[in-house]
Amino acid sequence: MRDGPAERCGRVTGTPPATGGRPAPAASPSTTSRGATAPLRVAVDATSLLGVRTGVSRVTSGLLDELATRGDVQVTAYAVTWRGRENLAAALPRPVRAAPRPFPARVTRLSWPRLRWPRVEGWTGPVDVVHATNYVAPPARVPVLVSVHDLSFIRYPELCSGDAARYPRLVQVAVDRGAVVHTDSAFVAAEVRDHYGLPADRVVHVAPGLGPAPGGDPQRGRTIAGAGRYVLAVGTVEPRKNLPMLVQAFDALAAEEHDVDLVVAGPDGWGVTEFTDAVSRAAHPGRVHRLGWLDDEERGDLLAGAAVLAYPSRYEGFGFPPLEAMQAGVPVVASTAGSLPEVLGDAALLVDPTDRDGLAATLARVVTDSQLAGDLVRRGRGRADAFRWDRAAAEFVSIYQRLAGG
Repeated sequence: MRDGPAERCGRVTGTPPATGGRPAPAASPSTTSRGATAPLRVAVDATSLLGVRTGVSRVTSGLLDELATRGDVQVTAYAVTWRGRENLAAALPRPVRAAPRPFPARVTRLSWPRLRWPRVEGWTGPVDVVHATNYVAPPARVPVLVSVHDLSFIRYPELCSGDAARYPRLVQVAVDRGAVVHTDSAFVAAEVRDHYGLPADRVVHVAPGLGPAPGGDPQRGRTIAGAGRYVLAVGTVEPRKNLPMLVQAFDALAAEEHDVDLVVAGPDGWGVTEFTDAVSRAAHPGRVHRLGWLDDEERGDLLAGAAVLAYPSRYEGFGFPPLEAMQAGVPVVASTAGSLPEVLGDAALLVDPTDRDGLAATLARVVTDSQLAGDLVRRGRGRADAFRWDRAAAEFVSIYQRLAGG
């Protein structure tokens, strides 16, 4: 199971999702030179739909599903990959079209940062705007919107590895070439404006929607967890998720609540050693259960059976797992880091990500106070309902229209 839109690696008050920092759309598809009724032609990077699904892939999938229902856009999806070229069409909703030619990833990684070649239209055919959904923007003859889900590679480079090490240069190149930057939160939008020195109309924020409520069977969840009552943590095991501190906080909780376990679900990242060491040093290591990646059905079951979701991240650009827990009727304890206060509002209990004792005490409050837990569940469901894909897609289309018309 992967999480958050940007798994690879100031407090904003909680408000319903909204687009910020952009003027009203300047044009619509009917005002373009292609004719009065022609839909806007949009190229969307769907590389993340291939392979193990991540937070970015959930955002991309949700957006494409909603765009596919609209008559004002014609979407062509491309993937920067050679090996996965034959699988793209099967991953797309109808009538989204797969680009007729594959992108060789090695060529593009070498050439795109240096050259305005090869241009995206060579693979997609003629389009009016490009939405690069995952940090990497291709050269194009048309306006480009690039999604930057967080700035962990700038703010906390020590927490990043792999592809994220190349993001500083790739995002800078996109900005220098005139791309408009999309973020999932106002918090990251402000970070982007400050770091890159961009005016308000070069940065927009649109919060993604959520998929259908995960449902799930609590009893199956407890079976998967190997525990009858458990604190659940969801996410890649990497330093940014702050899981070693969660293990320490759980140790304090476990000393008082003898029937509560800790379950950590998600694939291995590059912080596995630190997490494993924390478990080995714990006073109750047998009550810490480490699960790997789970499919959607298993994730729904695991959420349904949880007593509380713990999300003590050191930095987040959005935060899908807490919202999914709220959808599932699970109370949430999260950190005050990054965009989490903005996204979760008053529907979660928030703790400083460095406060181990505070995290332990807050988790204890939720698992022992049924009235508090019930209030968090009620507020959480209302909060999650605000994140809808029909609203998000409409805002994206408005941005596409403005860019194409500009």
